Amino acid sequence: MTYSIQGKTGDWEVVIGLEVHAQVTSDAKLFSGAATEFGAEPNTQVSLVDAAMPGMLPVINAKCVEQAVRTGLGLNAKINLTSVFERKNYFYPDLPFGYQISQFLHPVVGEGIVALDMPDGTVREVGVERLHLEQDAGKSLHDQNPHKTYIDLNRAGVALMEIVSKPDLRSPEEAGAYLRKMRTILRYLGTCDGNMEQGSMRCDVNVSVRKAGEGLRTRCEIKNVNSVRFVMQAIEIEAERQIDLYEGGGKVVQETRLYDPDKGETRSMRSKEEAHDYRYFPDPDLLPLVLDQAYVDALKAKLPELPDVKKARFMSAYGLSLADAAQLSGEREIAEYFETVAQGRDPKLAANWTINELGAVLNKRGLSITESPVSADHLGNLIGLIMDNTISSKIAKDVFEVMLETGEDPAKIVESKGLKQITDTGAIEAAVDQAIADNPTQAEQYRSGDQKVTGWFVGQIMKATGGKANPKMVNELLRKKLGS
Repeated sequence: MTYSIQGKTGDWEVVIGLEVHAQVTSDAKLFSGAATEFGAEPNTQVSLVDAAMPGMLPVINAKCVEQAVRTGLGLNAKINLTSVFERKNYFYPDLPFGYQISQFLHPVVGEGIVALDMPDGTVREVGVERLHLEQDAGKSLHDQNPHKTYIDLNRAGVALMEIVSKPDLRSPEEAGAYLRKMRTILRYLGTCDGNMEQGSMRCDVNVSVRKAGEGLRTRCEIKNVNSVRFVMQAIEIEAERQIDLYEGGGKVVQETRLYDPDKGETRSMRSKEEAHDYRYFPDPDLLPLVLDQAYVDALKAKLPELPDVKKARFMSAYGLSLADAAQLSGEREIAEYFETVAQGRDPKLAANWTINELGAVLNKRGLSITESPVSADHLGNLIGLIMDNTISSKIAKDVFEVMLETGEDPAKIVESKGLKQITDTGAIEAAVDQAIADNPTQAEQYRSGDQKVTGWFVGQIMKATGGKANPKMVNELLRKKLGS
């Protein structure tokens, strides 16, 4: 379905490109050995290099390079064997050097592709323009003192991967899907934790609008948006602002803007700089980064199974639907949980319990799969008890409720509460005979062609047996007895 915004002069198309800033998972910064732990006291993770002390020289962190290359491989992107670090010059209080070491003309990773599973079942391919490594700036704190701005340099020098998409996105929903998929890939690879609330994954959003068939118009960049929901909101609001401008006879000025979710608006931050404004030039303290193809091949050979491959395997090996396979492969921890549950058991039953029964509880309680009160082994054991007819599906739900509160193994709960299903044919037959004898009117209704009364009889028998009779056996014996 094509997304468009209705203006006074008709439909407008939205053109979107995203720049994802992902903090590299590494114990040290890009060019120094200082720690990168989140939440440390201000200015406790700052080396002499990070503070730009005279005479201090940057030294590349090999782990950060490895993580960037692995990310590029995970994005099906070209790995550039030679890349160059350049100085991006601008002045801000939390940037001690007066420049940022980044990559411009020669990034470490070139063009790639991200495949998005859309709600209508289609797959949307979005191009990645580049991935480059750069160091983060520090943080200006404006709320500590009414008359002063404080500076925290803990983030100064932290390694970032800037992943730039092509302007291929056409709706807030596609942008949201792209961000979620990017975060999933990064987490599968272990190259970024994707925690937007902690600032380890941020997004700059480039938005422009145009009439169908037109070329690209002037874009505006919305800076440092820190949630998928806010990205989607900001796109819609900024697109409407630009349309109003054009239809009012004005023009859009290329600039950097901020999104204010409380006011539901974007507002101007500064005019958008061009590359020449930053006066890029190769950093004289750093040699070009030269990689060996064998090094890249070795990293590629050790990549984990990525979400698209895992989704395809879940469908072929387990017979899952596209929707279930996509949901279960969307997060690495959920996929691992499901595979533990499904091991040696009915995979569709395992998927149903993982997605629906457990998923509903986790959503209600605001928990992640790693915080689940029911372990994967215990949920798998519960499914095993259903499969071998120890308990019925109905009793399983009662057992599950106890598991949520106690964390106990389901077999122990079934034993201690006497919930084991009655599968003894003689015992069930006796209960069926008694129900028919006690209710001759309903029995005659069935024999007269009203088979809906079967459900009523099943209810009576289940009630008489405390819900423990095997429903399948009850139905079979009922039909046999009533049909005679």
